[in-house]
Amino acid sequence: MLGERLRELRQARGLSLRALAGQAGVSAGLLSQIERGLVDPSLATLRSLADVFGESVARLFEEPEVPAVWISRPGERMRLHAPRGRISYDRLTPGNGQLEVLQADLAPGDVSAPEARPHPSIECAVVLEGVVTVEVDGQSHEVVAGEAMTFDSRLPHRYINHGPDPARLIIAITPPSP
Repeated sequence: MLGERLRELRQARGLSLRALAGQAGVSAGLLSQIERGLVDPSLATLRSLADVFGESVARLFEEPEVPAVWISRPGERMRLHAPRGRISYDRLTPGNGQLEVLQADLAPGDVSAPEARPHPSIECAVVLEGVVTVEVDGQSHEVVAGEAMTFDSRLPHRYINHGPDPARLIIAITPPSP
């Protein structure tokens, strides 16, 4: 699905793999593998591609017609991998551009981004397992299993697992961030 969408966007703009790769700062080989569904791109790669197309990351996953009812099943979800030391996400919602829900797994020491960053959305994080430190606008908030935190995503923010145990959380973002 993602690979097909990227190929569609690339071809609609008359870009070769090499031209898109150059604009996005990735290799043409990686783009080819993504388009063929052989590899899952990192979140950073998705953001770079979305920027080139002037789209949100969520729009890269959009299907022509999103069903009225969507069931997200383990093993069938799009998994977004970040570089080592960063979060891995399972996408729980279809790409309709209105709401994005992600399940994030953080190993001890994992961080969502090297620096806190903003985006124009509202975000709610529900910690399912472990303890997650949520940095928002320079302040740290410790959120434990069973607790939820909602904040204006226009404030720079990131998620960190400072603890010795893995953590899992659900993150809801509306509208989805670019």
